[in-house]
Amino acid sequence: MLINRVRQYRVVRDITQKELAAAVQITRQSLIAIEKQKFNPSLELALRLCKFFNCKVEDLFELVETEENK
Repeated sequence: MLINRVRQYRVVRDITQKELAAAVQITRQSLIAIEKQKFNPSLELALRLCKFFNCKVEDLFELVETEENK
């Protein structure tokens, strides 16, 4: 299971969903789905998000082992 900290990073920076979505060239609806853990971004989008937040992929995304994906 992939979890992300996109919402946490966005809130700390005091950026709206609309602003972040525009900055990484996606729709606000897509960003909402990512923040709710309902959609995993493509590698390209994940890298754009990391570049925007100036962080490593490992800081923003984490792969968590579950019984289903062992």
